[in-house]
Amino acid sequence: MVKRVLKIILKIVVGFLILSIATTIIYRFVPVPVTPLMLIRCVEQKQDGKNMKLSKDWKPLEEISSHLQLAVVCTEDQNFLLHYGFDFEALKKAMLNNEKSKKIRGGSTISQQTAKNVFLWNGRNYIRKGFEAYFTLLIETAWSKERIMEVYLNVIEFGDGIYGAEAAARHYFKKSAAKINREEAAILACLLPNPRVYGRNIGGGYMQSRKQWTLQQMRFWGGKLDFDKED
Repeated sequence: MVKRVLKIILKIVVGFLILSIATTIIYRFVPVPVTPLMLIRCVEQKQDGKNMKLSKDWKPLEEISSHLQLAVVCTEDQNFLLHYGFDFEALKKAMLNNEKSKKIRGGSTISQQTAKNVFLWNGRNYIRKGFEAYFTLLIETAWSKERIMEVYLNVIEFGDGIYGAEAAARHYFKKSAAKINREEAAILACLLPNPRVYGRNIGGGYMQSRKQWTLQQMRFWGGKLDFDKED
């Protein structure tokens, strides 16, 4: 009986490894059609009596403003080009902050957020975090930093039912993602910690304050994200 159970478990593990690796390799070249979070949000909208909304429009990285690429690095993961999926210093700072403050601060990198958004569900339990670490290692191994950024900017949530840079640019600024300027890019990047809340008032005091901080960080970077400097 024990051997039979172990064989079943082994088959499940091997099957999961094969499927996850194959999917990661496919997504290296093929646009991600839908994510677990998108489906979960649709169910939540239905449960709340709302019309289901899922607005997204995949765009290659060269059709997404370089300002936005830099802005999300400045707000979400300033060591994006340097690490291999995990920023342990940022994680340590987040843990110290969360011990002292009621305002929870995340330490996830763009790579971790991409892995979570593409393959997993929301949550803070150790099982989900374990899967997140696994998929982060997979995409850091199989994808380039450019591809990680491209997928990230096409699947990340920017508002209620709004996913990806193109849908966000159309919704908030009535233009394509390729044409958003520095200030608009900073606003979009500032939405990311809580897009369904912050997206209700992008002209509010908090968002404007965060925008100015983000613009300052972008100036420190020299105004452009240089993938050629990737280590």
